[in-house]
Amino acid sequence: MRRIVWALALAGTALAGPVLAQPIKIGVTIAKTGPAASLGIPQANTVPLLPTEVAGQKVEWIVLDDASDTTKGVANTRKLASDDRVDAIVGSSVTPVSLAMIEVAAEAKVPMISLAASAKIVAPIDDKRRWVFKAPQNDGLMAQAIADHMTKAGVKSVGFIGFNDAYGDGWLAEIGPRLEAKGIKLAATERYARTDTSVTGQVLKVMAAKPDAVLVAGSGTPAALPQKTLKERGYAGKYYQTHGVANADFLRVGGKDVEGTVLPAGPLLVAEQLPEANPVRKVALDYTKAYEAKYGAGSLATFGGHAYDAQVLLVNAIPVALKTAKPGTPEFRAALRDAIEGLKEVVYTNGVVTMTPTDHVGQDDRARVMVTIENGRWKLLSATN
Repeated sequence: MRRIVWALALAGTALAGPVLAQPIKIGVTIAKTGPAASLGIPQANTVPLLPTEVAGQKVEWIVLDDASDTTKGVANTRKLASDDRVDAIVGSSVTPVSLAMIEVAAEAKVPMISLAASAKIVAPIDDKRRWVFKAPQNDGLMAQAIADHMTKAGVKSVGFIGFNDAYGDGWLAEIGPRLEAKGIKLAATERYARTDTSVTGQVLKVMAAKPDAVLVAGSGTPAALPQKTLKERGYAGKYYQTHGVANADFLRVGGKDVEGTVLPAGPLLVAEQLPEANPVRKVALDYTKAYEAKYGAGSLATFGGHAYDAQVLLVNAIPVALKTAKPGTPEFRAALRDAIEGLKEVVYTNGVVTMTPTDHVGQDDRARVMVTIENGRWKLLSATN
């Protein structure tokens, strides 16, 4: 029987041990403002729920806003590593900023846990990426679920509208080969910026190709724009989105125009609908209850869950690292990196993780479910398709 390490309880839970003088410092740089604020705000909201003591050791969380901006994210990372001398860095909320942060984290030799989606953040593992881990699911894991669902739904052709940045690049690279393997034609490919206020031109080109379905590869509230425009123009095919839209803000902005949309998501999004036997259910429900008790019913977003999951990885790794080094030292940073890489069967809100030297995400099919939007709410379709 596999050994499963459960996530610690929220807010102040500590492993037993003597309190040491030097605190463990965790730096967090996320998009509290800017185009990705709908991702960063629930992540920032999660920090007050995180433990302030682990293994008898005080933990200090230092949160900075990178405003969804690559330059600011790099500056924050450098400040956290050099000035604050943090032992680990969590962030950023989006792929472009996270990719830019890698260089600084590797230079400072501080372990980094990204809250963004693209597999490029952690693969291929090289001298720089060996310091980087990731909490959200890889695009490939989610893209496979979409391709499988499209096949079962009888989709023969797809139009693609994605961000014109690393997030869109990653999704196009992942979904294309999977559609081809299923015999599904990629009929049109269009891109747009996160800050665009109109995508009429892109939508008209996609509609001209007459695809059976459209996949919007965006995240947060900006991902609603193409779908709303398609609806306005009368597109009546099937709609798919990525796991980058799994929050209440997307439902609010999309309104009736996103009804019936199908997407892959982390199991946290529909925790109450998971089978009792699912190992993720309890951890996800505990986090959901704590978050909504503080911020209100219906306020949960999987993006906040990724911040909590990064903490779960750290909380399970810290006691191991403390056996060989003291916080605030290069040796502790290295030991913490090694401990994260050695985690086995750790359960968090969006899956079960086993890290390896060649896999710094560590997830399997337990990290995804397929959902649809029904009456303004998320509805579980099935575990993997």
